[in-house]
Amino acid sequence: MTLNSINQGLQYITYGLYILTVADAEHKNGMILNTVFQVTAQPPRVAVSVNKNSLTHEILLRTRCFAAMPLDTTADLPFIGNFGFRTGRTFDKFARVNFTTEKTGCPIITQHTLSYMEANVQLTLDVGTHTLFVGEVTNAGVLNEAGTALTYDYYHHVIKGKVPAGATHQF
Repeated sequence: MTLNSINQGLQYITYGLYILTVADAEHKNGMILNTVFQVTAQPPRVAVSVNKNSLTHEILLRTRCFAAMPLDTTADLPFIGNFGFRTGRTFDKFARVNFTTEKTGCPIITQHTLSYMEANVQLTLDVGTHTLFVGEVTNAGVLNEAGTALTYDYYHHVIKGKVPAGATHQF
């Protein structure tokens, strides 16, 4: 079995696409990711998997809090690319994006998103190229009840999105 055939097989796992945001005193950053999942109901906890090479990872290790928002199908490639194809080290991802802040101070993107959840990290697990962060949800809300969740499959087959060479993560 080759790595290529393994990667092809993994493409059929169902995923949503999300924006993960973080903030500290000097920076706010966000990225697209496909790994956000609920791990417990009481207390409510979610896990996110973040590439170690990203600025988001650096800030998350320091602050130990994040916000995650599922994207809806109104998100177009330029919007997704703003968070998915550029680094926050050299580009202000929030310059042309509507957002607010709540309890954690992490940006909550209010366009092309369905809901938000803010979490404080309770546990980290080194999984190689990524770190799995498990956070207790401290605040959440609905932003667009009428929207439809943007899936990885929809991204590839309808939006026709691809991951560019040099991206720090595969989504």
